[in-house]
Amino acid sequence: MISVMKRYEYKYILNKEQIKYLLNNLDGHMSLDNYGITSIQSLYYDTDNYELIRNSIEGNSYKEKIRLRSYGLLKNNKSVFLELKRKSEGIVYKRRIESDVKRIDSFFNNELSLNNNQIEKEISYFKNHYKCLNPKCLIIYDRASYYEIDGNLRLTIDYNPRYRIDNLRLDYSLDGNLLLDEGSAILEIKIQDSMPLWLSNILDKGHIYKSSMSKYGTCYKNVLHNLEVKTC
Repeated sequence: MISVMKRYEYKYILNKEQIKYLLNNLDGHMSLDNYGITSIQSLYYDTDNYELIRNSIEGNSYKEKIRLRSYGLLKNNKSVFLELKRKSEGIVYKRRIESDVKRIDSFFNNELSLNNNQIEKEISYFKNHYKCLNPKCLIIYDRASYYEIDGNLRLTIDYNPRYRIDNLRLDYSLDGNLLLDEGSAILEIKIQDSMPLWLSNILDKGHIYKSSMSKYGTCYKNVLHNLEVKTC
């Protein structure tokens, strides 16, 4: 697993017809990776007044989030990945460490320090800066990842994006409330530099346009901002 990433990321919301069109036109350009469709859980941490996600959706040029990711339903103390994601001037920077839930819980409960390497020190500094970070929202989706042969282009389609704001455990279930209209999906294009012309032409012809959509941000705007704010 890559622990440090720097790239551009573009998001698009697709309806059923656009999904079918895109998949038909990707053939010959990109291939589905060996994992097929994988369910992913991302548990987002935030302050009690949702400072991180409010800063993100207010359109600031600098945004940051921290989340705990599991590939599939967490079983048998399987590894999880704690990710610190920042975006500045359109460029996404991601740092992540592989660990286990018990160790991560101890970290957020201030019972354990993460200082074994530079990435752990960055994550520790981030947590200490915000002082009180707790699980706020679990985002779940079924991801198909595509790669460009002999290239660094990566494309993902997230089917059935859904959320939970209770039972915020990675070993509970993969169920949740739909985040978008039924049948919709989220396309993410991840590139190191410029988008290839062939892909730009496919998007234009399919009337597929960029969106500022954030999964956690959508959950916050639709559900979380109405909840009573608690303090640590």
